Amino acid sequence: MINSNSEISVIGAGTMGSGIAQVAAAAGHRVNLIDTNESVLKQSQQNLQKILSRLVEKGKINQSERDSILSNINYFGSIVNTSNSDLVIEAIIEDLKIKKSLFAELEAIVGESTILATNTSSLSITSIASTCKNSEKVIGTHFFNPAPLMKLVEIIPGIQTSAETTSTVYDLMHSWNKTPVKAKDTPGFIVNKVARPFYGEALRIYEEGIANFATIDHAMKMYGGFKMGPFELMDLIGNDVNYKVTETVFKEFYFDQRYKPSITQKRLVEANMFGRKTGKGFYNYNVTETVNISADLKLLEYIFDRIIVMLINEAADTVLMNIASEHDVDLAMKHGVNYPKGLFEWLHEISPQQVINVIEELYSEYKEDRYRTSPYLNRML
Repeated sequence: MINSNSEISVIGAGTMGSGIAQVAAAAGHRVNLIDTNESVLKQSQQNLQKILSRLVEKGKINQSERDSILSNINYFGSIVNTSNSDLVIEAIIEDLKIKKSLFAELEAIVGESTILATNTSSLSITSIASTCKNSEKVIGTHFFNPAPLMKLVEIIPGIQTSAETTSTVYDLMHSWNKTPVKAKDTPGFIVNKVARPFYGEALRIYEEGIANFATIDHAMKMYGGFKMGPFELMDLIGNDVNYKVTETVFKEFYFDQRYKPSITQKRLVEANMFGRKTGKGFYNYNVTETVNISADLKLLEYIFDRIIVMLINEAADTVLMNIASEHDVDLAMKHGVNYPKGLFEWLHEISPQQVINVIEELYSEYKEDRYRTSPYLNRML
């Protein structure tokens, strides 16, 4: 059992690791934030002080709470400082070989009852756990950025992970005021799998010359109530990051055509046009652009219908394959990527038959496996 008196270690003092450390410290834990790069540690400490001071100014927390959170976090340059921790959360580079090496080192330092968690967004928990003798104590805890603000945490047990470990971490996330959802250890887990059509189908519509970036974004905001369209969101996430996730999911699902990456996005990545962080992506952020948005309501509805049914179909297939429940899929998409509604909520508003009709029309036109209807939808009729 892990409670507020338990010691937590977070490895990696980048944006995500620092955010997780802040969340754990705010819950009252003694936290060790560890990074071998001294300048990264120092920057993390300075950033956290600024963030918490702003929260005080905004009235979100008081001065006493700020001081308590800061005093709960200790900064170290070596993983030897994890020795007394009840839970270690790794938040380093997305590299399977490096993560496996780290977990093997950690297991030699921590106690037998210590839970080792990885914050990976797409790598196999089972593979990471395989490097540990006590692999039943290894689990995935995928936080979303920024960790202090985003409610969702995907809890992913590997095939070796014990039910006790899963239950302990699930309950702990609840105690941290998070919204945990359980996912099977499959590529992309819930959010990064289910969200693929939001980007992929939008890119396909653009590549066919049906509509430009701005029109597609406008359609999803106007008809779906999305805060950002797919191209705006890809630019915000970073085309390098978004393309890599798509490429990984495509490869790990044995090149299933539903997850096929886009040449358009690949070319942007090759040109180092990653989006907002580089100033240019699908949009140019260095100048005030005049964007041309089509006012054709029939076109806008077509765009929305095509993307939303593909999202619903992906959500349905995720439940079909026992990756997650309908309830957890809807929670994940609302709290992980701020969808205005859960996809199963949308499904029941539109009706399973209507969703199937649109997908079958797409398959009839394209004859591509990407437009296959999930059996889960057919079973709803």
